[in-house]
Amino acid sequence: MDTRFSEDLTRTGPGTVMGDFMRQYWIPALKADELKADGDPLRFMLLGEKLIAFRDSSGRVGVMDHRCPHRCASLFLARNEQNGLRCIYHGWKFDVEGRCIDMPNVPADKDFKERFRAKAYKTHEANGLVWVFMGAQDRLPSLPVIDATYLDDLELVFVQRDCNWMQALEGDIDTSHLGFLHLGSLDPADIPEGHHLEYTITPRTPEFEVTETPWGTMYGAFRKVDENNMYWRCAHFMFPFWTQTPAGAFPDNIQARAWVPIDDEHTMTIWLRKRELRGSSRALKDGKILPGSRPRPEFLPNDTGWMGRWRLLAQEKNDWLIDREAQRKNIIYSGIDNIGLQDQAVTESMGPITDHAWEHLGAGDKMVARTRLRALEAARNFRETGIAPPGIEQPGLFLEARGGFFTAPLSLKWPEVYYRQMERIRRPKALEVLS
Repeated sequence: MDTRFSEDLTRTGPGTVMGDFMRQYWIPALKADELKADGDPLRFMLLGEKLIAFRDSSGRVGVMDHRCPHRCASLFLARNEQNGLRCIYHGWKFDVEGRCIDMPNVPADKDFKERFRAKAYKTHEANGLVWVFMGAQDRLPSLPVIDATYLDDLELVFVQRDCNWMQALEGDIDTSHLGFLHLGSLDPADIPEGHHLEYTITPRTPEFEVTETPWGTMYGAFRKVDENNMYWRCAHFMFPFWTQTPAGAFPDNIQARAWVPIDDEHTMTIWLRKRELRGSSRALKDGKILPGSRPRPEFLPNDTGWMGRWRLLAQEKNDWLIDREAQRKNIIYSGIDNIGLQDQAVTESMGPITDHAWEHLGAGDKMVARTRLRALEAARNFRETGIAPPGIEQPGLFLEARGGFFTAPLSLKWPEVYYRQMERIRRPKALEVLS
């Protein structure tokens, strides 16, 4: 893989190929309850930019460059008062739109606050999320219509990951690691007859189809159940950084994950799911649970640093809390007791940005390779043509994607078997948004 390919794929700062592409989309950035009216400003980063978020006295959310446009003192230090942020250096005050609404250290006859603004981005708050749009502020697209964003019982899980966005995302579209990293120590004898995991580990080598779609890419991994039926697992990459995985049975698996670049070497994982959705069932024979499936990893307390939000206790510096004894005895194949943390450990272990020249991809990496190409081709096409990226003018495009597992007749081939399943699902609330 050439250096330019990797550079364009992984870099997301201002002016980069992928960064400019991502800035055409609304980006989920914060939990709404992280911001309180007239509360402390919040430091955070998106696509390599240092930003400040605040909720004003009227409840509106503002997001702007952290530098005061007067003398560049950080607005993190500002006073959040009376519907604006007031810089503590000279008292200049800015509203959520970035307008300077007070310039108290300047004589009235020399006041020039009408002639400039702080760099501010449009925001949208819905269902517990704060979205930010970082593209041209006079051309706002519609928000993407993704089933999970309209759940009444939505659960939001934020986790920071210390690696590049694509590197982090690839775990969600890598089908063959499931039988090893997550299920490697699972004994087939412990699986109840007819349980879907039976088809995942016997055999552990899936065959699969990969298809480019208008919304990104999708795969269907398949294993034969019997002479008449096939077991399928479907997953998706959706522009610009979304995934849907086979975390549950197809009809009810309403979930999505955003892999939002904080900068080139850190990613905020934002998982949107139904509250009762807890991935694959852990119920095995004789009351046993799935090895390595501790429900929740432990978080460090959030702090006010640029990288201070939603960090796990388990990190590279403590070897991701790997239990070598559990690994040696095959109690937990990886030695790491949480499925998400297992993914986190392996992707972070590759380094901040994978050196793709070291890789030797095989047949099982087809979805990963195709997704890299699809994402970069779309970004480069936007750079060259300026034509709106996929989903910008058709926000309902993403409703065509659903991850999940199901059993279907052998006679149904890919991708027909997927679209047959899609015909059976219902999503009235998301469809109301489009009508």
